[in-house]
Amino acid sequence: MVILLEPFFAGFMLRALTGGALVAATCAIVGTWVVIRGMAFLGEALGHGMLPGVAIATLLGVPAIIGGAASAVVMSAAIGALQRRERLSYDTSIGLLFVGMLSLGVIIVSHSRSFATDATAMLFGDVLAITAGDIVVMAIALAVTAAVALAFHRSFVAAAFDPRVARTLGLRPHLAHVALTGLVTLAVVSAFQAVGTLLVVGMLLAPAVAAGHWTRSIGSTMALATAFGVVAVATGLAVSWFAATAAGATIAGSAIAFAALSSVAARATRRLRLARGAHVDARPLDLTESHA
Repeated sequence: MVILLEPFFAGFMLRALTGGALVAATCAIVGTWVVIRGMAFLGEALGHGMLPGVAIATLLGVPAIIGGAASAVVMSAAIGALQRRERLSYDTSIGLLFVGMLSLGVIIVSHSRSFATDATAMLFGDVLAITAGDIVVMAIALAVTAAVALAFHRSFVAAAFDPRVARTLGLRPHLAHVALTGLVTLAVVSAFQAVGTLLVVGMLLAPAVAAGHWTRSIGSTMALATAFGVVAVATGLAVSWFAATAAGATIAGSAIAFAALSSVAARATRRLRLARGAHVDARPLDLTESHA
C-alpha cells in the first residue's frame, strides 16, 4: 500500500491529484447532464474548438487557458447564431463549427515550426504541470458549476424530459439550454490543463456512465460519478508514475476502463439477482399445503 502511495509524496504529483480531483468533480456534475441530454458531440466539439484560441495564446505568450476559454465561448455563441440565422439543426451547426475551428487550429499550429511540444500539451494536457494558481482556478470553476447546476436544477430536469411542460411551468427551457451549454464550456476549459482537448470528453462521459449503472437519481449519479472520476485520476497518475506513460492519457484511459468495468459488474449483478429470484420461484411445491 505504501508503494502505491509513493508517487503522491512528490509535490507536483500531489498538485496533479488535487487539480485532477477538482476537474473530476466538475466533469461529474456537467457530465451527468451531458449523458442525460445526449450532448456528447457538443463536448467533443468544444474541446476541439478550443484549439485556435490555445494556439494563438501560446504564440502571443498569453496563458493557454485564457485563449482556450475565449475560443470556446466564441464557438458556443456561433452555434446559437447559426441555428437562429441559418435555421440549421443543432448537430449541423456544431458539425460545421467543429470542423472549421479544428481546421483553423491546425493551420495556426502548422504555421509555427516550434509548436511540437506545445501541440502535444494542447491535445493531451499536462496534468503534472498544474500549479497552485491552476488549482485555485479549478476550484472556482467547480464552485460556479455547482452553483449554476443547483440554481437551474428544476429547469434542467424539465427541459431534459419535456420542454413543453417546462414552458408551461415558466422554467424557460431555452435559457436552461444556454446555461447547460455554458457549463459544458466551463467544464471543458477547466479540464484542459489536466487532459487536453482530445481527452476531455472521456472525463465528461466515462465517470457519469460508470455511475449511471448503480444510481436512480441525478444527485446520486453526480456524487458517484465524482468518486469514479477521482479514483480514475489517482489510478491514472499512479500508473503513469510506475509505467512511465503520459499522465493525461492514462487518466482518461482509466476513466474509460472504470466505465467498462462498471458495466460488466452491473450486468453480472443483475444476472445474479435474476438467478436468485428464479431459484426462489422454483422452490419445491408443498403438496400438503396445496391440498389443505
